[in-house]
Amino acid sequence: MTEITMDTIKALRERSGVGMMDCKKALAETGGDLEAAIDYLRKKGLATASKKSDRTASQGLVGLAVHEGHGILVEINCETDFVARNEKFQNFVRSVAEKALVSSSLDNLKTQTLENNRSVEDTLTDMIASIGENMALRNLVSLDVSSGIIAGYVHGQEAPNMGKIGVLVALETSDTSKAECLELGKQLAMHVAASNPSYAKRSDVDENALNRERTILTEQAQSSGKPPEVIEKMVEGRMRKFYEEHVLEEQVFVIDNETKIKDLIANTAKNLGISISLSGFASLHLGQTS
Repeated sequence: MTEITMDTIKALRERSGVGMMDCKKALAETGGDLEAAIDYLRKKGLATASKKSDRTASQGLVGLAVHEGHGILVEINCETDFVARNEKFQNFVRSVAEKALVSSSLDNLKTQTLENNRSVEDTLTDMIASIGENMALRNLVSLDVSSGIIAGYVHGQEAPNMGKIGVLVALETSDTSKAECLELGKQLAMHVAASNPSYAKRSDVDENALNRERTILTEQAQSSGKPPEVIEKMVEGRMRKFYEEHVLEEQVFVIDNETKIKDLIANTAKNLGISISLSGFASLHLGQTS
């Protein structure tokens, strides 16, 4: 019997776009003959997935899952919004999001076994063949908090916990049982979806980015010809504006358009008689390139 090597399996996978286990089975059925294995997969309707692998998959869904102090966002793409509304596709996104809770990376997630006893990667290949569109498991982001809560929100929701934008917010708190604390987290997640900040706190701003911004603002102010003391005040004012635009805690809450996020958190903590602080946030936009 011809020995089926890992190199042969990988070669078949590259040519067919089919999962590793199906490639191994096809080679076993055809005595290790690569060309015969491709024909075998085509007859089974599996190799058709490879014909779609170069088509753009820019639609899809961002799935969200949270368990205690751990939250994840996973992006799965397809070609059309029609498929994104397909129940089979949505069930797949939901299952993958739940598996992502115990995965450390995209590569690890692809190997996780779903309820159908097949891997995420192989199930995705099956769906490409059966639904007829290219699909891709594209992004995975996670957020953790050691002593507190993770709150999640999806914008443009197509089904529970899946939509076009997903946001996670981590709050450290002395009392995780307070419903008001979780509601605060959800409101902050909604704010993040609307305002798209770059940093959670001032201390999170990259020092190089900060110096670059200050240099640019200083040169702009100097071009006005005003005295040095005026230029200094101009730069400081513009730096405050920079923080208000890019730092979550410094932004004005979009719901009341009045309260700064850091004051909203402080006021909620005071009213509840507990400690609450912003630990961080994570967001994932469908089709984002960076």
